[in-house]
Amino acid sequence: MSRVAALLRRTFGVVREHVGTDHLGNKYYFIPQQKTWTGRLLRAKRTVEAATTSECEYMEGSIPIEWEAWIRGRRKEPPTIEELLKNESYREQIKVKAKEVEEREEEHQEGLKTEVKGHAAASTFGKEELNEEPSSTANTFQPGSWNPSPKK
Repeated sequence: MSRVAALLRRTFGVVREHVGTDHLGNKYYFIPQQKTWTGRLLRAKRTVEAATTSECEYMEGSIPIEWEAWIRGRRKEPPTIEELLKNESYREQIKVKAKEVEEREEEHQEGLKTEVKGHAAASTFGKEELNEEPSSTANTFQPGSWNPSPKK
């Protein structure tokens, strides 16, 4: 069988096995380990034939996460349709929950807004009106006239 496969590979090129197609139209193939005519081993490969043929049309997310994991060898078996549908519905649920949390967070932030009227260390903090009279004793100050209060 391997001689026939080797003859087919040499005659028609690489033999690849169609593994699956995703909802975007990308086709996934498995190329088994092969020997060249010189006897050198070529390792097994996993490839994708993109639905959009030009490289400039590629966008992030155009390959589903499950298929990307299979291509990169992070999983042994390709994803099933049931698994893809289950994961997609789970992602939609997460998006809905994230939106709900974001809305609650915005409502909570609105309730926390406070009006800043000064600094707590300022002498006027908490007073409704500012006194127009100067509070300084610079003109009437006499050295030695002030004594600290006795310690209690």
